[in-house]
Amino acid sequence: MREFLRSESSAGFALIAATAAGLIWANSAFAQSYNDLLHLKLGIDTNMYGIHLTAHAWINDALMAVFFLLVGLEIKRELLVGELSTFGRAALPAIAALGGIVVPAAICAAFVWHDPVRVKGWAIPAATDIAFALAALTLLGRRVPAGLKIFLTALAVIDDLGAIAIIAVFYTAHLAVPALLGAAACTAILVILNRLRVNQLAPYLALGGVMWFCVLESGVHATVAGVVLALTIPLGALDRLEHRLNPYVAFAILPIFGLFNAGVSFRGLSPSVMVGALPLGVACGLFFGKQIGIFATSWATVKMGIAPLPHGVTWRMMYGVALLGGIGFTMSLFIGSLAFASDAILTETKIGVFAGSVLAAIAGFLVLHGEKRPA
Repeated sequence: MREFLRSESSAGFALIAATAAGLIWANSAFAQSYNDLLHLKLGIDTNMYGIHLTAHAWINDALMAVFFLLVGLEIKRELLVGELSTFGRAALPAIAALGGIVVPAAICAAFVWHDPVRVKGWAIPAATDIAFALAALTLLGRRVPAGLKIFLTALAVIDDLGAIAIIAVFYTAHLAVPALLGAAACTAILVILNRLRVNQLAPYLALGGVMWFCVLESGVHATVAGVVLALTIPLGALDRLEHRLNPYVAFAILPIFGLFNAGVSFRGLSPSVMVGALPLGVACGLFFGKQIGIFATSWATVKMGIAPLPHGVTWRMMYGVALLGGIGFTMSLFIGSLAFASDAILTETKIGVFAGSVLAAIAGFLVLHGEKRPA
């Protein structure tokens, strides 16, 4: 768990740097090169099939599938042997995560329900960015007990699971049945390999690549393939793959995603765009919805005797973590990219994500910084 927290917090700092670079690039004299690179067509051709996607699509469909593979591995490990392996351990973060998904989504939907296009972004503020949130906790040093970090990690893992379910159910295009059947066949073979206790990674990864292509062609978002692959990998091979993937995801995939998804050009943006229904809905969902959903459900869970507070954690600390849960950057931007094809509406989404996440990060940091250091 300590190694995981160190890697995630380091990933947060790398992601912050890449995000800043993307914002600067998109608003510099070289902004056109940024846009040209995003829309650059790249392809892979074989004798039978070919894949041609923009650079932006390769990042969001292929590289993020690897990120979701790592998320799936973390979820499986925590469910089998980690902080989510028993009801007592899982109850508090699970209920808090549910509140932190439902309330922000409801607030965002309330802002945009009248707009048939923008209402598709109702789920954008539902997810917490674990890398950024843990980076903020790391800056607080000894003020933060280990129990609080573990609670935030477990909450974010469950939160990611909820976001994956939302993507699979609500952000799936028209289905291509043959490709979907191909993905199902790959999944069945992966399950058989698991049952046969095959611990070599090569056959899983090879089948996973085929499954990713089938899912991409099926209309279901390709990142779902990463999660399905993760859930079929046996525990004996899981740790090896997770250790291998961590540095690539932390210091390559997430920063690349941040660099090429955070580029909002503020040139020519009118105040009416910045305070439109979608930016306000996303920002309020992240800042107000997350703190209300996470803190209220945590308080109710403890008061009802379902689960205790983590060791050494006060209610002020829980409120600070509930605020940090409003840092939605990576997953929120990703859901936004699935919800909207229009660059103009994506710009509104990014403004809301940035505003809500920055406010949540500052408020959470201040609340936790003012807490007395644990003895």
